[in-house]
Amino acid sequence: MLVTIIVPCYNEEAALPYFLEAIQKTEAEMTAAYGCGFELLFVNDGSKDGTLSVLRRFAKETPNVRYLSFSRNFGKEAAMYAGLREAKGDYVAIMDADLQHPPAMLPEMYEGLQSGEYDCVAARRESRKGEPPIRSFFARCFYKIINRISDTEIVDGACDFRMMTRQMVDAIVSMGEYNRFSKGIFGWVGFRTKWLPYENVERVAGETKWSFWKLLLYSLQGIVGFSTVPLAIASVLGILLCFVSFLMVVYIIVKTLLFGDPVSGWPSLACMVMFMGGIQLLCMGILGQYLAKTYLETKHRPIYILAETDKENPDGTKTD
Repeated sequence: MLVTIIVPCYNEEAALPYFLEAIQKTEAEMTAAYGCGFELLFVNDGSKDGTLSVLRRFAKETPNVRYLSFSRNFGKEAAMYAGLREAKGDYVAIMDADLQHPPAMLPEMYEGLQSGEYDCVAARRESRKGEPPIRSFFARCFYKIINRISDTEIVDGACDFRMMTRQMVDAIVSMGEYNRFSKGIFGWVGFRTKWLPYENVERVAGETKWSFWKLLLYSLQGIVGFSTVPLAIASVLGILLCFVSFLMVVYIIVKTLLFGDPVSGWPSLACMVMFMGGIQLLCMGILGQYLAKTYLETKHRPIYILAETDKENPDGTKTD
């Protein structure tokens, strides 16, 4: 039984030596206990530090290490997709290079899949200890919103750290959409998933690549990708405001006929105009998000572009 560990990397030069040491320890324990083989597949997502040099050294010194290197930064979603496409294992796991995903959980994941009861064993954070309060608040709000407006269930605290069967991996790879939101895709393809709770762990080295703004845009991508409810909300708002406007017209006509003075009330009128304009811009923005995603999909651009692999040297020549 071969297990492939996919490790997306972006500016992880400092963390990679710690990760390799930890994963090799877990690998030795699992090989002794279960007799399984391992393949470590690193995906360099256009790093600007020495990550690629470290991966080249790993691949040269360690027989079961492979790497893919992108021509530029395409994002973690593209890196995970590339890893899933290139993985050779019967079981495939995804984990971060900063050791926030504990390698010690891999044996339990492996046992869960070996039992035959599950197709995926995934980690779910029990708490958000160590996160800024504002970030935790918006994260909880996102999971509540997405689960209410989408048919795809996304478990609160779910992360990318998981181990899957080949059948599930093939199903995910078959979804070659350009705008990817893996948490939603994992849920959309179905299959039986076992959730393992774990406590949040600090990075072993380096800095996080996910700012609040990036996480906000990522959450919007998930909502647009897995729900059309925002479009329905925009339509309902339009109908509701038309009805309110009609009532206001009737009110103004009646008031003018009974009391005269049709000029007074311009400040409230100005506020209403601004309010209506804001609603219109909001609805146009919602529609624009869906239109933009459709536009990008119709271009049929590749999700990523490889510049180098462990089978190819930087000068384009092949290794032995």
